[in-house]
Amino acid sequence: MAQLTIFDSVKKEKVPFEPIKEKEVKVYVCGPTVYDDSHLGHARSAIAFDLLHKVLKADGYNVTMTKNFTDIDDKIIKKMNESNRSLEDITTEYINAYKKDMQSLNILPNTLEPKATQNLQIMIDMIEDLMKKDVAYKISDGVYFDVSKDSQYGTLSHRASDENSIARVESNEEKRNPSDFALWKFEKTNDVAFDSPFGRGRPGWHIECSAMINKHLAYKDEPYQIDIHGGGADLLFPHHENEAAQTRCSTNASLAKYWMHNGFVTINGEKMSKSLGNSFFLKDILKSYSGEVVRFYLLTAQYRANFNFNEEDLISSKKRLDKLYRVKKRVYGLGKSSVNKEFKSDLLDALNDDLNTPKAISIVDEYINKANETLDKEPKNKNFKKELVSTLEFINELLGIGFEDAYKYFQFGISKKEIENIENLISQRNEAKKEKDFETADKIRNEITKLGISIMDTPNGVVWEKL
Repeated sequence: MAQLTIFDSVKKEKVPFEPIKEKEVKVYVCGPTVYDDSHLGHARSAIAFDLLHKVLKADGYNVTMTKNFTDIDDKIIKKMNESNRSLEDITTEYINAYKKDMQSLNILPNTLEPKATQNLQIMIDMIEDLMKKDVAYKISDGVYFDVSKDSQYGTLSHRASDENSIARVESNEEKRNPSDFALWKFEKTNDVAFDSPFGRGRPGWHIECSAMINKHLAYKDEPYQIDIHGGGADLLFPHHENEAAQTRCSTNASLAKYWMHNGFVTINGEKMSKSLGNSFFLKDILKSYSGEVVRFYLLTAQYRANFNFNEEDLISSKKRLDKLYRVKKRVYGLGKSSVNKEFKSDLLDALNDDLNTPKAISIVDEYINKANETLDKEPKNKNFKKELVSTLEFINELLGIGFEDAYKYFQFGISKKEIENIENLISQRNEAKKEKDFETADKIRNEITKLGISIMDTPNGVVWEKL
């Protein structure tokens, strides 16, 4: 099996992955700010780092996967003031909605999911530490980080200052440097605020990740606190640059040994952005396509590449996934043996090469085609069928696809009421067959066919799908 290599965003090249401690991997991924429903950008990032999680597990590592929830932020406060709802009410709703969406995408559960509001004291402690070292200072509207005190500021993103850096930090003429950013924002009108030794207010965005990693994940006796820090490409600067600076200055350790970033999602060529009005909410697309279809489609491009989302490509991608489920139907209900060794090795090698999903999926496509050929030529080859069942399970473990029941997959989009009607007709047909009333059984079958449903009698009972 090939060693895992990943593209490190700092070195800007693929490097061999070597964990800080043998067989242990600590990963932290920046999670959502919970003021609205998840969009395709959230899905892309979640799937990319879920794939990393699955590959690390397949490589034999014990993985601590952490994703935070930012549950105090300007956007949340704006929503509170507009809706007259409490902070907890809004954030609980969107955390639950996010988790439901992630479940539909077959994302592995995270080991830790810290919330900003539950970790305020550790943020205050880190800010106090930075103030004692004169790396942070207090002015009229908050406490700021002095970027000039960090000699390595800018080494992560290689752009310590650009036209966005000034625009994206708080403007106040009292600041020592234009690029200095807020660690703590003092209370304003209609604000959410908490007590602290330096004044009533709330934390800045960047401090939460540094403080939570230091508290919940960090190795205290190593030059790096965690193995991998991940997130969307838009977070590299200023968010991750600022996180890295805070941690260096407070702990004298580097935040992460490796930094990984997934590419943007565009819709018909435009970068996904709420301000452009083309943000594609996941809940809307999940009405028309299953989460697995969305997952498979987003895996067709390597995680680092920018992804242009359009429905035509989504439909084409679904047809590729359909082929996997059609072969799964051919071995429905059968036992399993062991995974095809050559296939397992090829798939792991592709994914250990910086999560090369286009190559991995082409390997799956080829295997499915060959499996169909073998089943056609040797329909009674039980050993092959059992190996196929095991291999399909391995594809699910590694890529997170093919996990649905082979028949239920093709039932997507049928309402509960329609399903109840179909199941009822199948029961009536079963009764008719039991009574040897084959004429009635055939009539019911025709009635089911008119509903656009195909049924099949198997040793495990009657199964059905949309025609």
